[in-house]
Amino acid sequence: MKNKAILIVAGEPNSIFLEIFFKSLVNNNFKTPIILIASKDLLIKQMKQLKFNFKINLINEKNIFLNVLNNKKINIINIDYKFKKNFNKISKNSNTYIENCFNTALSLLKTNTFTGLINGPISKKTFLKEKFFGMTEYFASKTLNKDKFAMLIYNKKLSVSPLTTHIPLKDVYKSITKNKIINLVILINEFYKKKFKKIPKIAITGLNPHCESNYNNSEEEKIIKPAIKSLIKKKFNVNGPFPADTIFMQKISKKYDVVIGMYHDQVLVPMKTLFGFDAINITLGLPFIRISPDHGPNEKMIGLNKSNPQSLIQAIKFLDIK
Repeated sequence: MKNKAILIVAGEPNSIFLEIFFKSLVNNNFKTPIILIASKDLLIKQMKQLKFNFKINLINEKNIFLNVLNNKKINIINIDYKFKKNFNKISKNSNTYIENCFNTALSLLKTNTFTGLINGPISKKTFLKEKFFGMTEYFASKTLNKDKFAMLIYNKKLSVSPLTTHIPLKDVYKSITKNKIINLVILINEFYKKKFKKIPKIAITGLNPHCESNYNNSEEEKIIKPAIKSLIKKKFNVNGPFPADTIFMQKISKKYDVVIGMYHDQVLVPMKTLFGFDAINITLGLPFIRISPDHGPNEKMIGLNKSNPQSLIQAIKFLDIK
């Protein structure tokens, strides 16, 4: 066995994640051992409810590779979770459990014995509250990398990256700067070179409809175009700004590996329309690869056994050592 494993944190306990985790293990021959950080009691409860039958390998986090690890059993590091009366409803009661899971994962990742981290979804309203815009910012803070990080929604045909993440639309224009655009392109370029041994072709959108506005000092003229000119001068393979309403037309988008947008929904809405769950959320700029399946907790679907595991399967495949 190679001395590497995939680390998965189940995330919000009142979610569909364990369902899609079980489904991901069925009929998928992953080569790299998977280690789940979650509540063993919760795992057993969900298995019974959903009628899955996996054997469990309870492992000691301090001596992981002294255990026999393979994916014939679920390898789990148990984190205690006390069930509340409002089980199956997201609330702040889960926050300590979730934090303990992430702290365990972050400690283990320092050992450099993992191909990366996959985390299940959490509730931004209860777990993150007003401290972080999203998990991208949470991990950047936890790894003391508060400035140079980015969200990449990856599909092998086309990926997207929003310059701003989970902020109100009314604040987007305030957060767009030339340096942010340049730094984002550098992060994407470094990631593609390291992971895929290629220089990515990157398209950059404008902010305003049709990249136009009725005033002279627009974001395109003042910020976006100067950033693109600077990047081209530095030999990065970028073009733009493109109007967001046409860049995702196939005859244009097929020329590029990545589309950078100015705000979250500008690029994530067309991305999900094109690929559905066949995409994964990668955080760039961390000292490890962090991936999140491209879906939320979806507590209304808990126990129905109808959730699509495709995004988690793609996340595991991305980290799987062949």
